[in-house]
Amino acid sequence: MQTVKQNKGRWTLRQVIFLAIIAIFFGIIYEVWSFAYYALAATPLKAVANDATLGVWLMAGPVAGVLLKRAGATTLGELLAATVEMLLFSSWGVSTLISGFIQGFASELGFAFTGYKNWRRLGLTLSVITSTIITFAYDLFASGYSQYSLSLLATLLIVRFLSIAFFAGILVYWIELLVEKSGLLK
Repeated sequence: MQTVKQNKGRWTLRQVIFLAIIAIFFGIIYEVWSFAYYALAATPLKAVANDATLGVWLMAGPVAGVLLKRAGATTLGELLAATVEMLLFSSWGVSTLISGFIQGFASELGFAFTGYKNWRRLGLTLSVITSTIITFAYDLFASGYSQYSLSLLATLLIVRFLSIAFFAGILVYWIELLVEKSGLLK
């Protein structure tokens, strides 16, 4: 089990810079990824476009969390990436910040449930589960999902879970392994 070092004090300059790099990198990816969303939404798969593409928009937080291994890094990473996306003229405007905060907080909860002691598979798995549940609950109200039939809701929840599991779970885990192997954070 991988645990947080007892560095509960201030963030180091290196950690802040690394968080900023993660946020900028993913903020750019998020803005570009919106074109994938719009391309999918222009097809008969429009109903699942949001859920199928959502996993990418949840990557910055877990990447920041597993690489920095600090409480709050997940929420900050996601919120800062959303800020970069918004500043790049996101079509969703300021609501991008609300989504970024909700997504970051939802992802952070998974790691918090381990007491910030497991940043690997267990933490990421819980992060995927909490992200799926909380973002879906948010979309029930913010995106009008509450008006959908039960069968469509079930489909959307499954598609969302698979997207988040692949992008914000499996890919983040692979990124962590590659960064660890590179020795970049030593």
